[in-house]
Amino acid sequence: MATGTLLTATHCASLWLLIATAPARAQSLPRVDQTEACEILVAGGGLAGAATAYESLLAGRTVCLTEITDWVGGQISAQGTSALDEAKKQRSLAYFPKGYNELRDRIQKRYGTRNPGDCWVSVSCFLPKDAHAELWSQLKAAEKKGRGKLKWFPNTVVKDLQIGVDGKLIEGAIAIQHRPAPGQSLNAKPLSQTLEDAYRYENSSQFTKTILKFEPKPMRRRDAKGQTVDVRDWYVVDTTETGELIAIADVPYRLGLDPRSYLNPSSASTTGDPYCTQGFTYTFALERTAEPQPQPKPAFYDRYAAYYGYDKNPNLSSFDAVFTYRRIWAPGGSARKARTPKFNVGLPQPGDISMQNWVWGNDYRPGTASDNLVYSRDQLQQSGQLSPGGWLGGLRTVTLQAGEEQSLGFYHWLTSGTTNSQGDAQLKQPAPNHRLLQGQNSPMGTLHGLSKYPYIREGRRIIGRPSYAHKSGFTISELDISRQDFRADFYKENLSAQTYRTLWNALAGLEATAAVGGKLDPNLIKRRSRSTIYPDAVGIAQYAIDFHPCMAESPSEKPGNLERPGARQGQGQSYPAQIPLRAMIPQKIDNLLVAGKSIATSHIAAAAYRVHSFEWSSGAAAGTAIALALETGIRPYQLVDDFPRDEPLLRQLRDRLKANGNPTTFPDTTIFNEDWEAWNVW
Repeated sequence: MATGTLLTATHCASLWLLIATAPARAQSLPRVDQTEACEILVAGGGLAGAATAYESLLAGRTVCLTEITDWVGGQISAQGTSALDEAKKQRSLAYFPKGYNELRDRIQKRYGTRNPGDCWVSVSCFLPKDAHAELWSQLKAAEKKGRGKLKWFPNTVVKDLQIGVDGKLIEGAIAIQHRPAPGQSLNAKPLSQTLEDAYRYENSSQFTKTILKFEPKPMRRRDAKGQTVDVRDWYVVDTTETGELIAIADVPYRLGLDPRSYLNPSSASTTGDPYCTQGFTYTFALERTAEPQPQPKPAFYDRYAAYYGYDKNPNLSSFDAVFTYRRIWAPGGSARKARTPKFNVGLPQPGDISMQNWVWGNDYRPGTASDNLVYSRDQLQQSGQLSPGGWLGGLRTVTLQAGEEQSLGFYHWLTSGTTNSQGDAQLKQPAPNHRLLQGQNSPMGTLHGLSKYPYIREGRRIIGRPSYAHKSGFTISELDISRQDFRADFYKENLSAQTYRTLWNALAGLEATAAVGGKLDPNLIKRRSRSTIYPDAVGIAQYAIDFHPCMAESPSEKPGNLERPGARQGQGQSYPAQIPLRAMIPQKIDNLLVAGKSIATSHIAAAAYRVHSFEWSSGAAAGTAIALALETGIRPYQLVDDFPRDEPLLRQLRDRLKANGNPTTFPDTTIFNEDWEAWNVW
């Protein structure tokens, strides 16, 4: 848990100490080149950030949207994972937020099909650059329809937050926007070579910088007496991929594995481990060619060669299976008569383009204090990144570089390799009739061919506010969503008798009173077969609890290295779940909300709360909640602080979400409906 003191004017002594002892990289603000006023500052242009902006624009609000890359869309664009992860029944009913369905329809209209790549991992695989274009058009249409104002700041990072003297409100934010220095090109170098430069104030050989200050836009609102008053109010939303603002603001959060408990009984650690997060992936696109192409061996290839492999599943142990898995472009598409065995998609042909996102390929999975990607709070403190002006992105750049090298090496293995770490090496034959797609007009839009930003599966996760029912702070846990068989021997053997009983008491559903009262043997309790129902549900999420676990030793590519023991224990199906408003409200700061992967979830629950439609649903909830808050002057935390008493404005928020086409529950969600078998993910 992050428990540090907020750096405000009331802490002069500690602030002076931090400045005096900070490393040389900590910088003071040299100047402000441009001031921008907005009602909502959204940091992070991924799907959660885009959805926050979308709903805010429809509500007529002025939105400042920052993004470290020059594309909006995150997973579907800058991170290259342009294959929609969706649950089967949810997809069949198109039971998604209205804006997400609009995005899916725009993609279909652009290509004339939902699946222009004829892939088999999803019903929709497409080009990342097109996803950016369609989502940008969608935001501009929302701006026009709602008469809002979108201020777009690509290539921009938030450097610092200005927090009021009481520590409860963000009063301003300092950001840095970069453009290529003379003679340089944007997206020419991979992120590891540009990240820390992007967060420094001074110009460099790579970038020319503009220092921005964001502040609240003056607005008019009715007070409690019905009088119109002038106020300066705004909200800041952290939709960054790793939870950057929650780290800068130093609100409580978790990172990595949670301690094993009755709420997260499948955890691989009894004490917790902030360094074991899910792996990250630099995606890339390769094109099948009619003739063999030169395939030069990268100088670093041998370092990573022992890691590469197909899959232990024999159905996935072929080049064509891997190529068509996330094929994002297939001229002629599904009309081809020649089909792949088992997957019923067209065989690869010259001109086809595949996006690679493969566990035993370009997943990079560090898990120790010496190589973890997302710095823990202690590491941030030690490196000076929590000192004034010291923030440099909160990531380990040498680990980013290793992920980049492993990804480029995976391309060489696909085309030229003859080893297979996951099975019979004879199954791996060279496939030289391919080329890595590079250039500003390539699917990834980079000169090096890798995605502009890695696909981040897990970053910092806030701890919501404490309450009577959640004394340590609110968090969505494994027990809230999992279909796991908690009668399995693992739980009897690895939980104490008391913890095992408490687990089953929590799963007792309608029998809870008898279970808690000790009148029911835990072995006789009929397990609740649905997810937790939240009175403050403001969105929906469903996907499998799906892990790309950290490796046990460092470096992760070490020959013979294995996944962290027990890291997949919690993997499996989940029930259709909800996004409670409490999971989006951090402690300490009242005008900061969180949407996307940094909401309050445990490590295990986060493995299901990370896919495309969830990000959109959480962003839609944030945008709608803020619009209501700006209208009424009521802070979002005040909508949930009186539970279990009724909250009329919370009902108004939920009604507004539903009226705008944003579901807050799945169909037939009640405490009496325990029949969710048809809602398996696959």
